[in-house]
Amino acid sequence: MRAPTPGLMRVGFFTEVYHPVVNGVVASVDALAAGLRALGHDVYCFAPSMPGYDEGEAEVYRMPSLPLPMGAPYRLTVPMIGRRRRHAIVNRLDVLHAHSPFVTGWMSVRFARRLRIPLIYTYHTRLEEYAHYVPFDETATRRAATTLTRNFANLADAVVVPTPAMRDRLFELGVTARVEVIPSGIDLSLFGSAQRSDAVRASYGIGKDDVLLLSVSRLAREKNVEVLIDALERCGDRTKLVIAGDGPERAALQERAKAAGLNGRVAFAGQVHREALPDLYAACDAFLFASFTETQGLVVAEALAAGAPVIAADSPQMREVVGRCGRLVRGDAASFAAEIGALPPVPEAAAALQAREWAARFSIERQARDVAALYGDLLTRTYVRPMMET
Repeated sequence: MRAPTPGLMRVGFFTEVYHPVVNGVVASVDALAAGLRALGHDVYCFAPSMPGYDEGEAEVYRMPSLPLPMGAPYRLTVPMIGRRRRHAIVNRLDVLHAHSPFVTGWMSVRFARRLRIPLIYTYHTRLEEYAHYVPFDETATRRAATTLTRNFANLADAVVVPTPAMRDRLFELGVTARVEVIPSGIDLSLFGSAQRSDAVRASYGIGKDDVLLLSVSRLAREKNVEVLIDALERCGDRTKLVIAGDGPERAALQERAKAAGLNGRVAFAGQVHREALPDLYAACDAFLFASFTETQGLVVAEALAAGAPVIAADSPQMREVVGRCGRLVRGDAASFAAEIGALPPVPEAAAALQAREWAARFSIERQARDVAALYGDLLTRTYVRPMMET
């Protein structure tokens, strides 16, 4: 996708999930917004209000919201934008970009049709893989999620997916809209600056002769983090695991580690500040990733950019993200343990360099250029609407 971008644009992001929530969708939205702004485009983000959260950003507009009944950290958006804001911002947008097929996504459809401007949808989440959160029959919920994805995607002028595997998945679901593969970006300057440090290892109780395994993940059922704990049980006593992240399964995972007698070998680090993540990636002897449900897996790209050895559960999307810069396994505890046991005593410098070079394909700059080109192509082909003067 290399069509020219016709001048600078005003872009409206509509997302169901945003700060203070910490997850891959929020990171992806932030990265793309930063990349587009660096190119000179204006990006305005519309998201549900989060009580008690101080925004501190002029480009973010919060809409009324209600709590969800299951106690999740997310909110139910009330589809209302004040008349002044709609006149001042929405009515002047050139492009609408939906990051969710829920309430905010349908708001973007309505505005796109009213304003006759392009609508782009980024397929961040395989909704059917989250059916276990809904208190209804799981089979029926998965079917409804699939239908929602297909119907919403087909309303868009173009759908962005981060991997070819997800493009193929949408076609399997019956999506007929234009689909473009554009990998989600990461901050290569941040993660590429990572330095291996004994001090970082020591801060988690990892000695020089220990093998440090790392997982960075939301602690939720669909992430399969329990597989990593089970794999650790099969490894020697000098092998230890740091789990960075938080979520609804944290208590259950801690109990699982305790029951396996691994309390001294598993550290639950909680949410690690983003600025501290690069050196944590670089400090590990292997980065482990057990999820099958990702559309891309941003943390895997981050680990590669930091030069960390990667062992990941095999899936079509992971083959595309990892390439030849990591080991792919069946995804069970025995397979992970076998690969962990085959790790070299010291991380190989040549492999780390290869991983960093491979990760260059995930730059924010590249993503932003390709997305802006897609916007421009849609505007040029389909719509006649004045844009900002350069």
